[in-house]
Amino acid sequence: MLDFSLTDEQKALVEAARRFAKERIIPIAPECDHKGQFPMEVFRAAHELGLVNMTVPTEYGGAGMGELENALVTEQLAYGCTGIQTSMLANTLALTPIKLGGTEQQKKKYLGWLTAEPILCSYATTEPSAGSDVAGLKTRFEKKGSDYVLNGEKCWITNASFASFFVIFATSDHTKRHKGIAAFIVDRDTPGLRVGKHEDKLGQRASDTAAVHLEDVVVPAENLLAAEGQGFKLAMETFNQTRPDIGAMAAGLMTRCLDESVAYAKERKTFGVPIAEHQMVQAMLADMAVSAEATRLLYLKAAWNLDAGVRDPIVSSYAKLMGADRAIQTAIDAVQVFGGNGYVKDYPVEKLMRDAKLLQIYEGTSQVQRMVIAKSLFK
Repeated sequence: MLDFSLTDEQKALVEAARRFAKERIIPIAPECDHKGQFPMEVFRAAHELGLVNMTVPTEYGGAGMGELENALVTEQLAYGCTGIQTSMLANTLALTPIKLGGTEQQKKKYLGWLTAEPILCSYATTEPSAGSDVAGLKTRFEKKGSDYVLNGEKCWITNASFASFFVIFATSDHTKRHKGIAAFIVDRDTPGLRVGKHEDKLGQRASDTAAVHLEDVVVPAENLLAAEGQGFKLAMETFNQTRPDIGAMAAGLMTRCLDESVAYAKERKTFGVPIAEHQMVQAMLADMAVSAEATRLLYLKAAWNLDAGVRDPIVSSYAKLMGADRAIQTAIDAVQVFGGNGYVKDYPVEKLMRDAKLLQIYEGTSQVQRMVIAKSLFK
């Protein structure tokens, strides 16, 4: 028998996250968007409430919550601002490979650090010539004695300007593709690691994004996270774990679009009646509601699979693809409902439309998700 109900604890968690979004995120989101600035004070408050790093096991100081609880909170915080939530969620992206493949020493040090202090961290696979094609990365590592030396450049790295440590993927030889990739944990103050300029983005501007330059960066052997040939597998399993969260972010953004559009449609009048009475407007609102609910069901299934140990990673791609594609269309429709007012910054929906686009790009583009899904059909 299927049961779609949440436990009392999950309901309380959702309510706490919803309240945080409305009280702490929504009021400052427009200013953060305008300045392109991540609000560290909001992150510290979320950390204190336990709304970040939720999947860190209890033995390392975390709440030990599942992917389902993490996704539920993600949806609520994304309702407030997907940019701010992207930076908060990037911690989960970086801690997941440590949780999956780290040594006991690495888990105690880095997962314990995340729970003890309100710090940010970064996950670094993307390069100027290797985005969705993770196997094509060119950042090199060489073994020198018992240490490793990294050289290369990462780009579009979330939280790079603030990160206390980085999970960095590199290869012994780029011609080996996935067989040459390893992963390392690199502390921010390691000599040779330099963070580039903050990127001035179209949307999700409140999320910090910057390049990371690596020049003869020496990494001790104890910070090797995945050996050569195992890094690619770890990267893919990490994405499988975190892609449901992108679906959750999309559901949060779509619900915000719907709420803003319904409220506006009740007030705005044309031809002597509120536009909510026009059938074409009603049709757009109905599509928004269906898109949000369908995405929600997909991300919940994907997260439930992960918590239950059900090995069906394609559902994570379903959730990410469906959510991202429907989010941008929902945001476009929200702007249409607002008409001319939707095209100016005095109203919230133009920001929602800009923010939605990135959901189709990071953690594997919508085109890559379709490739992954199509390949699975022929297996």
